[in-house]
Amino acid sequence: MTEAVEYDVVVLGAGPVGENLADRARAAGLSTAVVESELVGGECSYWACMPSKALLRPVTARADARRVPGLDGSVQGPLDAAAVLAHRDKQAAHWKDGGQVSWLDSIGAHLYRGHGRLYGTRKVTVSSPEGEHHVLAARHAVAVCTGSRAVLPELPGLVGARAWTSREATSSQHVPERLVVVGGGVVGTEMATAWQALGSLVTLLVRGAGLLPRMEPFAGELVAQSLREAGADVRTQTPVEAVVRDGATGPVTVVLAGGDTVEADEVLFATGRAPRTEDIGLDTVGLEPGSWLPVDDSCRVTGSSWLYAVGDVNHRALLTHQGKYQARIAGAAIAARAQGVPLLDADRWGAHAATADTAAVPQVVFTDPEVAAVGLSLAEAEEAGHRVRAVDYDLGSVAGAGLYADGYRGRARMVVDLDREVLLGVTFVGPGVGELLHSATVAVAGEVPVKRLWHAVPAFPTISEVWLRLLETYRSDSEE
Repeated sequence: MTEAVEYDVVVLGAGPVGENLADRARAAGLSTAVVESELVGGECSYWACMPSKALLRPVTARADARRVPGLDGSVQGPLDAAAVLAHRDKQAAHWKDGGQVSWLDSIGAHLYRGHGRLYGTRKVTVSSPEGEHHVLAARHAVAVCTGSRAVLPELPGLVGARAWTSREATSSQHVPERLVVVGGGVVGTEMATAWQALGSLVTLLVRGAGLLPRMEPFAGELVAQSLREAGADVRTQTPVEAVVRDGATGPVTVVLAGGDTVEADEVLFATGRAPRTEDIGLDTVGLEPGSWLPVDDSCRVTGSSWLYAVGDVNHRALLTHQGKYQARIAGAAIAARAQGVPLLDADRWGAHAATADTAAVPQVVFTDPEVAAVGLSLAEAEEAGHRVRAVDYDLGSVAGAGLYADGYRGRARMVVDLDREVLLGVTFVGPGVGELLHSATVAVAGEVPVKRLWHAVPAFPTISEVWLRLLETYRSDSEE
């Protein structure tokens, strides 16, 4: 066995989560090694957040422009697909990670390229593409930040059909003439929006009753309406039973329940995620390979004194910003424990306990219209046993919305805990609402009393005036 190289902290995975944890560890003076088998920067930089939003921004910008009198007539043509794809490539750094590697070097973290596996207590082995083997020993902590991967369902014919997952959907160098999207969650709706606007004839197939099932029902309804108006064929309660690809380059046929078929040039399955923990040596520390890793609020794996699981792998909130938040928490906790400081004594700012990844998770779906939500939906709040009231308002009735776009269409809802009179959740649907979300996140995470929110005066004439209208509606209902 190769002699082990010692570090204070060893991080498995150099995506945004691993990078942030390494940064916090190094800032605390801890020596840190980072192991990465693909590109430094991870899924978000190359196959998720950055390329997907680069594809979607021209779509929503054109849609917004088409709703502005005096501008609408000049933006009726198609998008320049080649220019959009080129911009996407730039935002994904052309799938080269030199800039990210330089940043790791700048903070003093040591990068090991290759496949990393746990090798018992506080040890990690690394097998490089060149055949080199390293053993790393962690004095204080090993952090698993390996993220998640797309899951393909077990369907006849799917293995040989060369189906797209989210990676192919965000990195394709051509616009398919016909695209079938299977799945009505965030990835499915965003990619249906992007490729429909880029020129594909999109068919969106959803097993359930509507789109975006984890959000307020009106969110999925408004997104489905917009997709249909854009020309997409949106079919709910339509399970897929098989997939058949005609030869190496021929069309793909998607077989539906009941025997109907849909033919396309490509098929995208956006049907869920699984943790990237199947081959990282979990069995050597008594854990199940391929499993999500349960953690405490410092992101330390349950029952362990040295192993941390941060980001998607712990299944608390599968979002880049939440993973980075957890990384800051875990990095601070590792540093405090390494220095022998009890967390309760060191935690002046709540820096060692992740709480906002369970109660106040913000998310934006970059469709047209956008969907922005934080906290609990009405159904989730009721299921959790809260005594709540949903307060709804037509966003199109707000003065600022009428200025933002002619015929603005949208809706807002806040879910109020009637016993404490604080907000448990807020949802906005409409053009540009993503920029409203942080105010809602502050209100939910801060448990700001409704009576205090009344004195947070929104500027006129902006869409944020919806806050005043929601509070007026709640006050009026309460006085009846």
